[in-house]
This record gives sequence, structure tokens and C-alpha cells, in this order.
Amino acid sequence: MNSPVRNLLKQLIHFDKNTSQPVYIQISQQIINAIQRGYLSMGAVLPGSRVLSQTLKIHRNTVVAVYDELASQGWVEIIPNKGTFILVPEQTTATIKATAHQIDQVYEYPKITGFPFQSSFNLASTLQTSTAKYSINEGNPDLRLHPVHEFSKWYSAAMKRKSLISKWDKTTPLLGSKFETQLSNYLNATRGFHIKPSNLISTRSTEMSLYIVSRLLIQPNDVVLVGHLSNYAANMIFQQAGASIKTIPVDENGLDIDYIQTHFIKGSIRCVYVCAHRHYPTTATLNAERRLKLLELAKTFKFAIIEDDYDYDFQYKGSAMLPMASADAHGVVVYLGKLGQSLFPSFQTGFVVAPESLISEAKNYLQLLDKQGDVIQEQILAELIYEGEIYRLIKKNIILYKQRCNCLCQYLTTYFEDIINWKKPSGGLAIWLQFKQNISLVKLAEEAENHNLFLPKTILYQDRDTCAIRFGFGHLNEEEIKSAIKNLKKAYTVVALGT
Repeated sequence: MNSPVRNLLKQLIHFDKNTSQPVYIQISQQIINAIQRGYLSMGAVLPGSRVLSQTLKIHRNTVVAVYDELASQGWVEIIPNKGTFILVPEQTTATIKATAHQIDQVYEYPKITGFPFQSSFNLASTLQTSTAKYSINEGNPDLRLHPVHEFSKWYSAAMKRKSLISKWDKTTPLLGSKFETQLSNYLNATRGFHIKPSNLISTRSTEMSLYIVSRLLIQPNDVVLVGHLSNYAANMIFQQAGASIKTIPVDENGLDIDYIQTHFIKGSIRCVYVCAHRHYPTTATLNAERRLKLLELAKTFKFAIIEDDYDYDFQYKGSAMLPMASADAHGVVVYLGKLGQSLFPSFQTGFVVAPESLISEAKNYLQLLDKQGDVIQEQILAELIYEGEIYRLIKKNIILYKQRCNCLCQYLTTYFEDIINWKKPSGGLAIWLQFKQNISLVKLAEEAENHNLFLPKTILYQDRDTCAIRFGFGHLNEEEIKSAIKNLKKAYTVVALGT
């Protein structure tokens, strides 16, 4: 006769061999559920592996895997030559009864703290969501271009490396990891640097890089100079560090360096934030003359230059201009960059290049923020650099993004030629659109959403002298660009007529 436990399992257990989850996991989870619900009591004996395999019509090795999984989680005890016995794990956490509360409030988590803490206006979230079909951003890559199938092979290969565990468990100092060495070589070849791994630190993102640098450079009330229109995320980080942000004019040649020289004195500036290739958000390029003048001024005035090279990988016309850090002979430039922008975001990385004394202190901060790091990410990126895959992906995507930029300019000419001024950028994934007629950009964004187009507030720039949008196009294909521009024109028409 069939045992009661065998009959019960036959009724309770159902599995699907066509799903991605292994059969033994499906079965073990259902047995655990039966124990939790009290269907299988403490001390009950499960059928032998041969009997259960016949009952469920599965291979005997699958049953063995089920019992091993249950035993590893503490749900059963396997006693040789006797059987597999149900265990019920002990409740290890005692319930704390709050006698001062109503019974229905005991398990309701509080919404506010019972102690004071300091909230920060500077770090208020800028995140917005929308159900609109088309969305414009500040200039992000197209995640659909990520090489999924190739990436799966790279990830699998990295996970199988025998040295992976030793890298996580390392207890002896290294002169430089393989990733740092490869990244240094890559930057020396592409940016004109002459750096070693000791001049480099890798972080999760450019924002993390800037946060660490700002903690090292800035004391409360230190003056930080940024463009009149500048990167909101960078400004938030500077303000949180206690900086006093001063703005300087920006024209078609980038930051006005002469303005710094005439309006500030030696020792009054802590640092100047500048974009290496295209000023954020206007995309204006700081010309060679002003770069040299800024380097000389930093040496004379004793301030630091934070050079943010957020879109080096996307250059359409000729070769990208070498960063100021490549010509820095006096240690005044801190260079921030990104690697892997042609990959999925979780495998993009930020980095800082600076004199060794600063990098040494930055690594101490990184130990507090991100001690573990991501060894697998570094392993993959090191191999992609060594094998030339990073360069291949960049070159492949540049051609596509250039086509999208040309497509956007074509539709802007068709729909907005007499309405908007723009200049085709030399690179990057965004274009600066300046409206000839001053309109309410807030109303434009509201009307655009009625036409299935989302314009987040972080790309809108409006003051007495400015009415412009930083229009990111990299994430849209040509058909999507056409639809987005047509919908923007419909929204503009409604707002302009009502103005």
C-alpha cells in the first residue's frame, strides 16, 4: 500500500519541465511549502529516492538532488540506511511585544523617526516618471544596442576563472590589478596620458567619482566655479559638500576664462568644474586657447580643475581633443571619465585620474563606500580592453549615433527651422535647442505629455536669457526620433498659440 506521505506528495507536487527553473528546485520548494503549512509534520519520513522517482515519474538523481537541497536548507535530516526525516527549523527571532501600543499598531512600521535628523534640500530627487510612449533624456546611450549574446559569453567565462575567489579574498596589497593596468594602458593610448595604476581609481559611476573628489577638495564655503548653465547633478554634489557655487559666462567657445581672471583673486577659488569636450548642457567646446589659459591660471591661482569627460566615446568629426589632464605638468587637474558606455549600465564604470597623492586618499574613501567592488565587472572590462572589443563596440556605435544625429537635424529643419536655433554637435548624444520665441517650457512639457512625449524637468533650461532644451537622442532610433519631433511640434503649436 502507498504510505500517507507518498500519497500526499503525489497530490501536492506539480512541476513544469519547460520552465527555466530546474525541476529539483520546483519540487523542493513545494515540499518546503508543505512543511510550513503543517501537511508534513516533524519526524515524518519521506519516501525513498527510488519510490519517489516512480511516484513523480522523474529520474532518481533528481530526487537525490531534491533531498540534498532540503538538507542543505535544514528542512530534512538524511540518516544513512534509515531514511530522510522532516525537520522544522527553530524560530530564531523572538517577537517583541510593545505593551505601550494598541494591538493593531504593534506590527505597523512607523512612518517617521522618533529622533531628529538632518534632511538635505540639495539631494532632493530629480526622478520623474511618465507613461508617455516617447521620452527624451539628457543624452544617454541606447540600451538596446548592448551585445547581449556576446556579453553572456564574457560573463560566463569570467565566472569560471579559478582566480575569481582569490581576487575577492585577497589579503595582500597589489601594485595594481589587471583591470587598473589595462585601463591605464587604454587611457594612455586614447587620451594621451602617461599614467600608472597608482594614478587611477575605478568607481561605480561618474557621480561617485565626483562625490569622492568633492569630499577631498571642498570645505564649507569654498568657492567652486561652474558655467552659468551647468550640470545639475554636479551642482548637487558640490552644494552637499558645503561649497559656495559661483557661475561664470559660457559662450560658443565654452567657459569664459578671462572672466575668472578679472573677477577673482589668487586664493579665492577652490576649484573650477569644466567639461572636457562639450559643455553640459550647451555642448559648446572649450577651445584650445582657453584650455591653456585655464591651466596656467590654475597654476597661478592655486585652484583645482575638475575635468569631466562624460562623452569622450562619442566623437563624430575627426579625433577627439585631448583632455587638459594630458597636458597637466603641475598636478592641477582631476580627470573624471566613463568606460563601457556601449555596455549595459551595470557594466559601465567611472574612473578618476589624478596625482598619486590624491588617488591614495580617494581609495581610502572608496573603501568606506564600496569596499567589495565588482571583481567580475573588472575582469570582463579588462579582457574587453585587452582584446580590443571596447574599441570595436565604440566604433560600431559611433556610426549609428552619427546617423541618428543627422536624422534629428533633418527633422528639426523640417518642423522647427523658423522656431528653434541649434548647431549640430561634433559628438555626444544630445543637441542644444534654443527657442527663438520665449515660451513656457513647463507648459510645453505638460502639453507634450498629452501628445505621448515626456520632457523631464532636468532637460529644461529657462531664465531671463534662456529658453532651451538639452535634447538627448541617443536612445531613440530614427523612426522614434521622427515621431518625437512631430509630437514636440504639435505641443509647441498649442503652447505658442496660447502665449
